Amino acid sequence: MEPTRLSLCFSLYRNKSHRQLYIKGQKLRAFTVWQDMLVNDLTPEETADNWDLPLAAIHEVIRYCESHQELLKMEADEERYRLEEQGVSFEPQTIN
Repeated sequence: MEPTRLSLCFSLYRNKSHRQLYIKGQKLRAFTVWQDMLVNDLTPEETADNWDLPLAAIHEVIRYCESHQELLKMEADEERYRLEEQGVSFEPQTIN
């Protein structure tokens, strides 16, 4: 994978479970912002307002996530596996 050019909005923050970029100065993964935007059908402007981030950072989040989907999927799969190993169920529960 090509190295990512870091900008003023991102900093590379690594921990033992994630290799993706975080928003500089926050413990907020770019993927979290992007996923929220997609799931809630938000515009970049609405996302910037929702997360109190500059619009330029949101555009950078979109570019980063769209160009690193393989890494993001791999990390999501790894996280799901770890949670399942801890007994977390992802199946919908019925209410009686």
